[in-house]
Amino acid sequence: MNITDYILNDFNPLTTQSTVNDALGLCRIYPITHIPIVENGNYIGAISQTDLLTIENRDNSLDRYLDLFEQFNTVGSESALELLKKFSINDTNIIPVIIDYNYLGYIELNDVLDVFTQTPFINSDGFILMIEKSSTDFAMSEVTQIVESNNGKLMGCYVSKMSKDIIELTLKIDSQEINEIIQTFRRYNYAIINEHQDDVFLEELKNRAEYLQKFLNT
Repeated sequence: MNITDYILNDFNPLTTQSTVNDALGLCRIYPITHIPIVENGNYIGAISQTDLLTIENRDNSLDRYLDLFEQFNTVGSESALELLKKFSINDTNIIPVIIDYNYLGYIELNDVLDVFTQTPFINSDGFILMIEKSSTDFAMSEVTQIVESNNGKLMGCYVSKMSKDIIELTLKIDSQEINEIIQTFRRYNYAIINEHQDDVFLEELKNRAEYLQKFLNT
């Protein structure tokens, strides 16, 4: 992702001499959670709309509330995933872009999400499979081997949940043998979190066959 292609400058950042009303006015015009604050062109932090709304005297200048300034930004070298992490950690929908402390503009969350959704992991054909296993028994090499040994291709994966006991992975798999892959994961003691429709069908057939066998043996 080339961040420079997504830098927005549709409003000027405020300064410490701007008032709380000035900041809230920007929030009413633009759907942003935070207002970037600069001093002599240098980025010094951002203040959230949530904090602004708690201030009673809205004619006060922002320099009275330096303790409310939050420190997050990007210097333009992060990947889309790293940026998404920053958006999440800071509970924001914009991230200021700076170079040598100089404010260049900001990146909007929706633009980064659009970039992420264009990746092969999201928009390529394939099956989404969620698996779970004990953290002590988990190995990524084993996951890859199970998929590839069944003539599948692992298009991507990410850790969707993790605790000290359990790791949950979300896999994107390109394969004509998805049920064989599912059954192999089960043989290796992986729990299947999301049921694939064909897999459910096979389980139903298996249950009916077992019932028939019991009936014939009575």
